[in-house]
Formats: sequence, structure tokens, C-alpha cells
Amino acid sequence: MMQRAQETSEPGRTNVIIALFAVYLSWSSTYIAIKFALESLPPLFMMGIRFFLFGLGMYFWLLKRGERTPSLREWLWSAVIGTFLMLGGSAGVAYAEQWVASGLAALVIATTPLWTVLFATIWKHRPNWIEWLGLAVGFSGIVLLNLGGDLRASPLGAGLLLLAAVSWAFGSAWSRHLPLPRGMMGGAAQMITGGAIVLIVGFAMGERVLTMPTTQSILAVIYLGIVGSLIGFNAYTYLLGRVRPSLATSYAYVNPVLALLLGLWIGGEKVGMLEVWAMGIILVGVMLVVMGQRRN
Repeated sequence: MMQRAQETSEPGRTNVIIALFAVYLSWSSTYIAIKFALESLPPLFMMGIRFFLFGLGMYFWLLKRGERTPSLREWLWSAVIGTFLMLGGSAGVAYAEQWVASGLAALVIATTPLWTVLFATIWKHRPNWIEWLGLAVGFSGIVLLNLGGDLRASPLGAGLLLLAAVSWAFGSAWSRHLPLPRGMMGGAAQMITGGAIVLIVGFAMGERVLTMPTTQSILAVIYLGIVGSLIGFNAYTYLLGRVRPSLATSYAYVNPVLALLLGLWIGGEKVGMLEVWAMGIILVGVMLVVMGQRRN
């Protein structure tokens, strides 16, 4: 019986590992892709059209495969979570990247697991001493990061990035307690509804596309849709339904390093020693939080 149980659990562990690597590799590159897409596209329109169109394509593909259409209740809750993840989270990052380097944006988003632990207390999760230590270390890194020149020079960008991390963390934690569509259909429903909301907000804020976007912007949006949405977001949705939120959001201490390197290499961005020290402190805090979660 034990051997049979191990055999059936092995594919599950393998799928979780594959999903983690998919999130790590895909989302670490989306920050620099957003920077390229912003060359000739407004941020909310760019993110909204990305989520809406690719979510719609995935939805019809899933229907063709025989997946069940979400109920009205599931659509409504998908719209709620999509608002936190797509509008507050992803679109907030894109809006902030108008002033903040992609590597620094990824570094601020690295605080997501810290906020996730705090929001988990709403559902009666009590952090242990290791998690509290991780929170203290991680948030001290945020303070140090905001002393740096780039974030201090753009308080709006810094504030939007922190709000994006908070919004994504709260939406991720809450989604585990709501009647959402299962599997990939959940990701499709959240992208469709969240993307539509982002487009509406962008239009209300006066965003318009009056000229033909550059080839670089178009290719960046396609990359974001395929790699960031179809691959990355679906892998993330899969993880949220099977592992603790802290593990699902563990991409946050892998992606900043990769995103920072990509920003330096491809985007020609610069980073100071203060930001490097802040990154190290934040990542130590996040790792302590993950260790505390495993101990629980």
C-alpha cells in the first residue's frame, strides 16, 4: 500500500516541480518584456489586451477539449480575483515600469510572499517565530531599497509596485477560499474578466492607441501573452490549488535575480550596491518565511 501511494504521488511532485520552473523562468523575463512593450503602447491597454485575448483563446480551446463552462457564480468570483491579480498586480507593475527599471520592479515584487503570510492570518494561519523573523528581515530590506536613488526619485512608481505586491498577495491568498473554476479554466476565467477590467480602467483613464505600435512592442505583447500568461499564469494557478501560497509565490525570490540580470544584459539598466544589498536582505527574509511555512 505504501509503495502504491508513493507511485501515485510521484507524478504530482513532478508536476509541481515542472510548474515551479515554468513560473520561475517565464515570469522572470516578463519584466524586461513589459519594458519593451511600453515603447509604443500605454501600460493598461497593453496588459489588458494581453490577458483578455490570450485568456479568451485558452477558454475556447478548453471548451473544445470538453471542459465545463464556469457558472455565473464562478465568473463573478473570477472577476474579483482577476481584479486583484491583473489590475492591482500585473497592470500595477506595468504602470510603475514607466519610471522604474525592470530589475527594481521585480525586486519590489519579491516581497509578495511576505504579504501573503500576513494576509493568511485572516484565515486563522498563525505565523511561527521563523516567519515573524523573515517578515522583519524582509521588510527591513524594503526600507533599505526605498533609500536607493531610483525608487526615491519616483515615489509614485515605488508606491504602485508595493501596492501591486500587496494586491497580488491578497488575491492569491483569498483565491484558495473561493468557488473558482478548477485548473486551467480558472486561469482563463481570471484572465478574461481581469483583462476586461484592466481595459475598462485604462480607457476611463484616457489611454488610447492612435498610431501603429512598433514591431518590438507587438512582439513583446505576444511574448507576454504566450510565456507570461498561457505558460506562467496557468502554472501559477496550478500551484495555488496544490501547494501552500508561500511555495506558490516562491518565484518571488528567484525571479528578482534573473530579472535583474536580464535588465542589465538586455535592457542596459544599472543597479547600485544599495539595491544589491537590499535584494540580499529581502531574499533572506523570504527564504525564512518559506522555511517557517514548511515547519508549520
